[in-house]
Amino acid sequence: MSRTLLVLIVCLSALRLGASLGSRSILRAVADKNGDSEDYAVDLNTTNFDAVLRDTPATFAVVEFFAHWCPACRNYKPHYEKVARLFNGPNAVHPGKVLMTRVDCALKINTNLCDKFSVGHYPMLFWGPPSKFVSGSWDPKQEKSEIRNIDNGRTAEKLLNWINEQIGSSFGLDDKKFENEHLSSNISDPGQIARAVYDVEEATSTAFDIILEHKMIKSETRAPLIKFLQLLVVHHPSMRCRKGSAEILVNFDELSPANTKQEEVAGAVKNFQICGKDVPRGYWIFCRGSKNDTRGFSCGLWVLLHSLSVRIEDGESQFAFTTICDFVHTFFVCEECRQHFYEMCSSMSSPFNKARDFALWLWRTHNKVNERLSKEEETMGTADPKFPKMIWPPMQLCASCYRSRNSQKIEWDEDEVHTFLTNYYGKTLISLYKSNSALGNAGAKGILDESTTSTNVVAVPVGAALAIALASCAFGVLACYWRSQQKSRKYYHQRYSLKKYDY
Repeated sequence: MSRTLLVLIVCLSALRLGASLGSRSILRAVADKNGDSEDYAVDLNTTNFDAVLRDTPATFAVVEFFAHWCPACRNYKPHYEKVARLFNGPNAVHPGKVLMTRVDCALKINTNLCDKFSVGHYPMLFWGPPSKFVSGSWDPKQEKSEIRNIDNGRTAEKLLNWINEQIGSSFGLDDKKFENEHLSSNISDPGQIARAVYDVEEATSTAFDIILEHKMIKSETRAPLIKFLQLLVVHHPSMRCRKGSAEILVNFDELSPANTKQEEVAGAVKNFQICGKDVPRGYWIFCRGSKNDTRGFSCGLWVLLHSLSVRIEDGESQFAFTTICDFVHTFFVCEECRQHFYEMCSSMSSPFNKARDFALWLWRTHNKVNERLSKEEETMGTADPKFPKMIWPPMQLCASCYRSRNSQKIEWDEDEVHTFLTNYYGKTLISLYKSNSALGNAGAKGILDESTTSTNVVAVPVGAALAIALASCAFGVLACYWRSQQKSRKYYHQRYSLKKYDY
């Protein structure tokens, strides 16, 4: 066994061990010991406290410090769970607003954690931005703190009323999904896109779940999938998804060898969670519609594609174009949507040489899709009343993008449009996530060898391995092993490209 492979195995084992220390995933609602009811609040302890609160997409958090032997805590739990039901888990009524958590101070492992927050009686409830709890503390003598003690939440009604006062909502304990919603408009506040980074993770995970559920990994679809994974490894806005994509690439031949049954491939790939163990979360935030059947996955996928388009370099533009077109054409299961996208890809008569040109092409393509769908939805009455399809960006977000506009035509300033796209789907998209230190650096800028764009093969790119190596020590070792094993190896395949852009 080579030294590189040995180090790789040790690093991956450490990563898996670290990932298993958390007592419970945010996604899970676990039945209590008697199996009588579900727990919606997330159990935290000293090993996962910072990680869960750092990575949550929620804007605020409530942390309950309690002791399992305390009768008052046991009596309070049903009240706390009534409120947690509204905010936590894949079936949350109002997801992404508040993360409801609890810490058992009776466990010795949590002694120092409870001391940091000056827990003097049970239960004690605290409120604040999740990031402020990370490596944080609370002292009753401290005059200014973004972490606040909730002193009026001893019943479900009082606790929810207290929360409503803090965030200006009017949530009720009997709310159902998509009732009493307070969805923020995304056409006037550019900062809203920052919360879409969680939806990009959700869309990435959902896309690969669809591929597995529909048994779509076959000999003729391997190449489009490998190319898309290569693009994600370097340019996905989430480090979690970059790492997951790299792990799948490293193990792709073992996961999907020739002549393997689809059920076996799906089972093997399923063990690799492309964006981490807590994704999919089961809900959308920026892409949440006001009705159950609107926005969601399609919105998240578009944000992902736009984010990829503004993160690539000039030399990668044609590769990104063919990769995205092939991926949608091969794996998007909405037949009409796939066909329309195919036609727009096929209409291109010359290759892209500039990343700017590809980003603007994708923007124009998205607007054409919105224009077509808005007419259909208006006729059928299926539009989301709060988020109707529109030409993007609206003037409220980018007035400088418009040179002139009338009822018949818009004259765009495409330089301004490109600047807007780059900032909106680039810097602003990752700003919230990056501030939580969950995203990391983009890594190396290259993804392709020069030979990759001019041959009929798909090679694992040197730039991708470089990017991963910069991410972290363990991840770097993984990348080094990947490159050492696959540097001279190429995936020969029957050319699977749209005829009109097969140069």
